[in-house]
Amino acid sequence: MLEALQERLARVTKTLRGEGHLTDYHVNVALREIRLALLQADVSVEVVSRFVERVGERALGREVLSSVTPAQMVTKVVHDELVQLLGGTTAELELKGRPAVLMLVGLQGSGKTTTAAKVARWVRAKKGLFPLLVPADTSRPAAREQLLILGQKASLPVLDTREEQDPEVIAKRALREAMIKGYHVLIFDTAGRLHVDEELMAEVANLKQLLKAQQVVFVADAMTGQDAVRSARAFHERVGITGVILTKLDGDARGGAALSVREVVGRPIVFAGIGEGIDALEQFHPDRMAGRILGMGDVLTLVEKAQDAIDEKSAQRLETRLRKNKFDLEDLSEQLESLGKIGPLQQVLEMVPGLNRAIPKGGVSEDQERQLRRMRALISSMTPQERRHPQILNGSRKRRIAKGSGTTVEDVNRLLRQFGQMRKLMKRLGKADPRALKRQLGIR
Repeated sequence: MLEALQERLARVTKTLRGEGHLTDYHVNVALREIRLALLQADVSVEVVSRFVERVGERALGREVLSSVTPAQMVTKVVHDELVQLLGGTTAELELKGRPAVLMLVGLQGSGKTTTAAKVARWVRAKKGLFPLLVPADTSRPAAREQLLILGQKASLPVLDTREEQDPEVIAKRALREAMIKGYHVLIFDTAGRLHVDEELMAEVANLKQLLKAQQVVFVADAMTGQDAVRSARAFHERVGITGVILTKLDGDARGGAALSVREVVGRPIVFAGIGEGIDALEQFHPDRMAGRILGMGDVLTLVEKAQDAIDEKSAQRLETRLRKNKFDLEDLSEQLESLGKIGPLQQVLEMVPGLNRAIPKGGVSEDQERQLRRMRALISSMTPQERRHPQILNGSRKRRIAKGSGTTVEDVNRLLRQFGQMRKLMKRLGKADPRALKRQLGIR
């Protein structure tokens, strides 16, 4: 996501490196590149003009501190303005009332039905609330079936509305169900169209009034660029939305929707969809997104994902084994499994400062992702004894492992070489003074 924008903004700071002081000429060159970068990212012209004007005013009006370079100063100004453009602070879902009602609105194809299931999972996992998914999209028959399947996969309760054709009847039934069974949150997947029309708006507006919905969240496909912004504005003017969810930010989105929708509509971005999985939903943090756009990574989100993927007991066990220099292939297999839970390799690398710039042009290839899967398959084909003592692997054992994993003996040898290099690194880490290591990493 946003690769072209990242490259252009990186070019801005590169032109300022080596300069001893910041001049009007440097600022104007930087502003021209920033303007082009934002326009190519499909940010609306009015938003670009206001953003560049604010950056120019701040950059020209500031002295460069002796401790920073002109490039760092411009990056700081651009970062601060990006944070404000994206909303300034993290928006929280206000789920008040019993039940709290959340309506998802938007056009067909934006990922609204899948997002409903993702939000329900997030509400249950992060807020500890008991949600009920309500399929109220009667215009697309497959939508209700799709939500029932998603709910079943994620063990989420879904109201079966396949026999009903009136959204208002569905709404009244959902409210009764919530009162009887004590659901905390009702999440409505409302009707969508291929375009904004009067019938759609009237249906959504009536549903909102009937339900007295506290949250009306617009689901926007980030890959549609300014079309998403225009649709969001139309829904807000007619229905009154309280927030936005951007989907498909893991795709080839140019970023215009993310950078425009908050400024144009005046409502915060609440979540970002970053994949097809039911857990591929992130709370939207303006400061973290600004860091990603500028290639600074996003360590906080990475840490949160790692905490969700790795339980504390496993982490303590690994630390103990590192201290005793007992790191083996079983431990490696556990770490590879945890890495898979955090997310695709490219998403992980994008969050690590420094490594994000090392991502090859065009992103992490399928072959590189395949190598990680191959490593897991090889280790799974070994016996417990072989995983704990890889030095016993002889020719016949290697042939058996290769056959069992659908790979070659050379793949087995490559894994063992890579594991040997890892063990050497782990041995050094295990001997390190933890207090000194924490000081080096800036951890208190």
